[in-house]
Amino acid sequence: MEHAEAGGSTRSTQEAPTSWCHPANRVHRFIALILMCFLCFGSYFCYDTPGALADNFKDDSHLNTSQFALLYSIYSWPNVILCFIGGYLVDRCFGVRLGTIIYMTIVFIGAVVFAFGVYINAYWCMILGRFIFGIGGESLQVAVNNYVVLWFNGKELNMVFGLQLSFSRFGSTVNFWVMEPIYRWVANYYGGYEKLGVALFIASMTCLGSLICGLILGWMDHRAERILGRQQEQAKDEPFHILDVLHFKPVFWLVSVICVAYYLAIFPFIALGKLFFERKFDYIPQDANTVNSMVYLLSAALSPFFGILIDKTGRNVTWVILSIITTIGSHFLMAFTFVNPYVGVISLGTSYSLLASGLWPLVAMIVPENQLGTAFGICQAVQNLGLATVIIFAGMIVDKYGYLMLEMFFLGCLFVSLIAAVLIYIMDSANNGILNLSPSQREALKKTSIRTDETANLLEHADSSDQDELDVTPAGEVGGRSGAGGEDSSPSDAASGGPPLRDPAQAQSDRIRSRYIAQLLPATNIPDRP
Repeated sequence: MEHAEAGGSTRSTQEAPTSWCHPANRVHRFIALILMCFLCFGSYFCYDTPGALADNFKDDSHLNTSQFALLYSIYSWPNVILCFIGGYLVDRCFGVRLGTIIYMTIVFIGAVVFAFGVYINAYWCMILGRFIFGIGGESLQVAVNNYVVLWFNGKELNMVFGLQLSFSRFGSTVNFWVMEPIYRWVANYYGGYEKLGVALFIASMTCLGSLICGLILGWMDHRAERILGRQQEQAKDEPFHILDVLHFKPVFWLVSVICVAYYLAIFPFIALGKLFFERKFDYIPQDANTVNSMVYLLSAALSPFFGILIDKTGRNVTWVILSIITTIGSHFLMAFTFVNPYVGVISLGTSYSLLASGLWPLVAMIVPENQLGTAFGICQAVQNLGLATVIIFAGMIVDKYGYLMLEMFFLGCLFVSLIAAVLIYIMDSANNGILNLSPSQREALKKTSIRTDETANLLEHADSSDQDELDVTPAGEVGGRSGAGGEDSSPSDAASGGPPLRDPAQAQSDRIRSRYIAQLLPATNIPDRP
């Protein structure tokens, strides 16, 4: 049996790349991509279930507005720290496979506990469920980002990031489409707050489906690691330590600033957008909700295409700057004009999709692979810190000064993100970086870097080997090698009839130069003499 298992392992390792079962095959990687998309579908679906059933929560569970708002804010507060810790655990302890399964399990448990709290109408249990749900939700996104980089690090990275993000956002959109019909169907069999709890139990099954996708993807990744030899490559990397974050490049921290400042002008706006459209444009609630949902709908539809565009053209930083400028124009249009709000919202959704497709892959270009989990965790953590505080602050602005001042606040955040993006462009250009290069330029720079490293290794090896030769040469042959007639000569020179021995340092320099030139010149096939 052991021989049979070994033979099976050999067959798997030697599987032809043309077979769809091979991890390098396009079909196999496409299946992995589908599973990655579904990993976050359940968490995004269940995240917005309170919003989709807001009126039912107030009527069936008798929650006031403050209690209902706490269901959302309790999700963000723990992730100010837990995202960072979750990413560090992926890098240092769990690994991407086990980390994904653990975080997805936490998300599923949190969704079930929240549904149970609604079913028994216990508010403390609802808060506990949302807290547990938040512990796993953002850390899960960090682990999925690691999966994306692991499988698609290269020309496809921007497209895959865009597709994964759009499919996750589509989970929120589907939630708004189906939860109300599910609630009405459950009402045929249950009454009061119990029907709301049962509807949420049904919604939590999407998290179970995502967990199953995580298990399948973990098995596929384990098999790919064995066949492609990724484990040997990762073993060469230096282990990551928590203090290494102090050595992250300044460009990474500027990316984190954009993650905070830009998204503060997106998510709080969507959270308060319904009332904004009702008061300024006199829309009825249903029409206001339709306009407000256009941002997520456009993000789901356009992110894959923008990802493909950036994969083909590169220039990530340029696209990020362009998207921020477009977002500023969108908010300016909605704040100071009465143009049809669909124009501003469509522009906002388009620029939001473009930024997400260009911004997040920058992290993978800046940070080493063994530190990606922590890097993505930091970005998510600072983003949650901003969202947790600013949503409350935005509500205070609306209550005291109105929506015009809120739009001014959003514009201020966007200008901060624009300054950070311009600084990234300047610093990357000054240091001959790769963040704003085209794909062909990145490939050429990568080949040049590899050639430079090989040359450095060659010169280092030549220097050490020649030093060894000098060390083992008898002192008499170096300092007082003399033959008849007083002419200096070495054994090799005497045997070959060559010229007298030159200065040892000059001879060493000539040998290094000749070996270096031999490496640069193309190999010449010289037939052996018979």
